[in-house]
Amino acid sequence: MNIIDLHCDVLLRMEQSKGELSFEDSVELDVTYNKLKQGGVKIQAFAIFIPPSIKSDQKFQVALDQIHYFYNEVIGKNPKMKALKNWQEFDQLADDEIGAFLTLEGVDCIGNDMQKLSILHELGVRSIGLTWNNANLAADGVGEERGAGLTEFGKEIVRFCNDRQILSDVSHLSERAFWDLLDLAKYPIASHSNSKTLCSHQRNLTDEQATHLFKKNGLIHVVYTPPFITGQDSASISDLIAHIDHFCSLGGVKQIGFGSDFDGISKKITNLEDASMHPALIDELLKKYSEDEVKGFAYQNFLDHRPKQ
Repeated sequence: MNIIDLHCDVLLRMEQSKGELSFEDSVELDVTYNKLKQGGVKIQAFAIFIPPSIKSDQKFQVALDQIHYFYNEVIGKNPKMKALKNWQEFDQLADDEIGAFLTLEGVDCIGNDMQKLSILHELGVRSIGLTWNNANLAADGVGEERGAGLTEFGKEIVRFCNDRQILSDVSHLSERAFWDLLDLAKYPIASHSNSKTLCSHQRNLTDEQATHLFKKNGLIHVVYTPPFITGQDSASISDLIAHIDHFCSLGGVKQIGFGSDFDGISKKITNLEDASMHPALIDELLKKYSEDEVKGFAYQNFLDHRPKQ
């Protein structure tokens, strides 16, 4: 069964290693070409994430460095990996090809320069989260105590996304910023979030947030990190499926997907520790859901709700 995974941080790992890690087969990486192939992952999103510790005047260069590794190491050295730059290309992969596309986790790297965001779009970014857990010039994240919403600059970015059919990712936003974005965004999505009803972590979504996201034709892709699943350092596949169950109970059966956060998490689900192990998740889901529903979670829901062009 094909799988679409909306979030991994392998580009950060590769950039930090200065090219010492091989995307094809490095054992240190959760996501490699070989592991994607073994796990049945047909399309993988690759996040550009710049740690808050990077100085402001260096952040855009770090973003470009990560994009360099995407095109030169992920795509350039693995002929069966195909960079996807428009939504139609998601349907045009050959049977033996794996699609890859870029996402941006936080706009800190552009400062207040929309030209830099245009450059990132031209280079292939097709999903944008305004911030990580911190505050920046666009919005407050969940870790910012004041919990403010979108700034005017943040709203300008959402309109930029709307005009170019770029996904607007809510996963790290403060709750007020979430509602501000949902009012504006044509293509809202939570790329890697779980249910706050089941696990009260600040990164998870309330039932009200989830319900309104579903009403706006948005998607929620569940994340594989145990602290967001059980609130502990360990979790089972069944624990993750409980979050899928809950979102289904809110009417989201056709709007749920996967957002692993592999290579960005240190704690792992038992028997789902890297991209090669996705079949274990599929097998467990098939015990509870119909094949069509599981296909939806795995890939079809995203394809059905992506922008049309």
